[in-house]
Amino acid sequence: MKRTLLLLAALLTCSVASAQHYYKDAKNPDIMRHTLRNSSQRVEFVLPEVNGYNIYKADLHTHSIYSDGDCTPEFRVREAWYDGLDVLAITEHVEYRRHEGNMIRALGGVLPEGTKAQNTNLINKAADERGIASDLNLPVELARKTAKGYGMTIISGVEITRTPETIGHYNALFTTDNNAIYDADPAESMRKARAQGALIMHNHPGWRRTSVEQTEAEHAFYNAGLIDGVEVMNGSSFYPLTIDWAKQHNLFVSSNTDIHDGTAETYRINGVRRNMTLIFAKDQSVESLREAVVAHRTLAYSCGTLAGDEQLLRDLFLVSVKVSIVAEASNGVKTLLLTNMSSVDYILRFGNGNPVVLSPFSSRTAKTNKEGVLRFEVENCWHGSDQQLNIELQR
Repeated sequence: MKRTLLLLAALLTCSVASAQHYYKDAKNPDIMRHTLRNSSQRVEFVLPEVNGYNIYKADLHTHSIYSDGDCTPEFRVREAWYDGLDVLAITEHVEYRRHEGNMIRALGGVLPEGTKAQNTNLINKAADERGIASDLNLPVELARKTAKGYGMTIISGVEITRTPETIGHYNALFTTDNNAIYDADPAESMRKARAQGALIMHNHPGWRRTSVEQTEAEHAFYNAGLIDGVEVMNGSSFYPLTIDWAKQHNLFVSSNTDIHDGTAETYRINGVRRNMTLIFAKDQSVESLREAVVAHRTLAYSCGTLAGDEQLLRDLFLVSVKVSIVAEASNGVKTLLLTNMSSVDYILRFGNGNPVVLSPFSSRTAKTNKEGVLRFEVENCWHGSDQQLNIELQR
């Protein structure tokens, strides 16, 4: 009997707990709502202020159905906001419309009589001076309308898209009229964009290649001073050699998703954060963001790895990780508490030991030498093709 009563009590407890997962809709009591199916929430990526600058999380390379992406610009904005971003660049291909044929089919029955619709993709094809006869400013306009409701900043841009094996792809960022950029000569497209005040970023340098060695065309673009920045990371690809390029050619660094599908499919399902270009700026305005990019106050972030300028990496680490003394031995050796106040996992290697992870919003201890000095390498912070960040703490 006692066992039966215990079983009934347990079942009753489970029933009460289950009931707590539901509630009656406030406007329609005939509807029961699932409490556990909460409304979507933004997943924050916390970074500290550095040298008086806020750090804005940006994706400077994205696509929608208006070129070869799988969703609308409006969805791209909402998705980016939920992923914790502050800034988004809409960068449709100037020369390529994967969905254009289906769009034409969908519009076939409603086009005015006598109007001819045709697919005008231009990759590897000759074209007249118009380029693709479509409004390349519209996707940016649609994104900006949606962004107002989320406090996000939209950067206007386009991707100059040519044969990747020989010429490469390039994003024009901070454009003012995307419809005026196309030219059969890619270098002239870049010049037209720069005449608007745009910055040119070299996209995924190693894509569809056996190395990142620059082609003849790329050498010409770089030597002509047409390139302002480079993607050190694109999606899951990391190109360490491009960090050296950035130093050599005085470029800003970036890391972007180049997203075509959904970030839930590419990133969240794998349990990682989406790529981000971290922009160190005074405020979130387009003008302030552009000033920061021109000044090269950017870092690349992908899959837990940071890359870019050594001093900027150092400054970020030192304000992210708080250090305090918790014990001191008679021989001068001190025990330090390292507390990570950011959303970045830092991988630390002390001397010849194995690497350890200082997780976000966590602490670990480490011992100094007898002079009160602690030295270690931050292995996931790259400032050269084979250089990681070295930290020395004196306490």
